[in-house]
Amino acid sequence: MTLPALTEKQFLAQVRGAAHLYRWVTYHPYLSIHSERGWPDLTLIRPPRLLFAELKTAKGKTTPHQDRWLELLREIPGCETYLWRPADWDAIVEVLE
Repeated sequence: MTLPALTEKQFLAQVRGAAHLYRWVTYHPYLSIHSERGWPDLTLIRPPRLLFAELKTAKGKTTPHQDRWLELLREIPGCETYLWRPADWDAIVEVLE
């Protein structure tokens, strides 16, 4: 039996739930209409770590604006950036532990 694919909204809820279990504080912009284009879906903080994660479905593609933000954030020392998909679940949990 094959499970139905997660929507991005379901995946976001799953990642946030796991993050909260591991005592991360999370921020997700509710509506991106008034936000800077391409800002990552999720910001996670558990001092001394700061993570930014763009979440996509199995077939979802990043936009040039999303790629640009991830590239810029990767250049900041100590800042962790990720592009996560549901298939990355084991690696996501490993990062959050």
